[in-house]
Amino acid sequence: QVQLVESGGGLVQTGDSLRLFCRASGPIFSSLAMGWFRQAPGKEREFVAAVSGSDGSTYYADSVKGRSTISRDNAKNTVYLQMNMVKPEDTGVYYCAARNLYVNMQPAHYPSWGQGTQVTVSS
Repeated sequence: QVQLVESGGGLVQTGDSLRLFCRASGPIFSSLAMGWFRQAPGKEREFVAAVSGSDGSTYYADSVKGRSTISRDNAKNTVYLQMNMVKPEDTGVYYCAARNLYVNMQPAHYPSWGQGTQVTVSS
């Protein structure tokens, strides 16, 4: 099972940009679909963005579409989430997740998870 470690979270202000990182262990990173999810206090974990392991296609939640970019560097076993114009509702713990090849927007379909990184957006 792949190991995932997130970084890059912190306290930012409304309108700022931030970049999250997720580094994966293991030799099969290039074939993994990688997803970012987030969970706010008292709420369920929700899909944010994902990139396919088959063709590199990207997918976004409507709430972040147009101001976020997910990308991957297979040589570095790393996936990134760039978020611009952040809002207080972006606050939460951001998790990186992995599954074979194809993107799925449901957290239950991802067998591998990182420990999460906290993002707090102040108004």
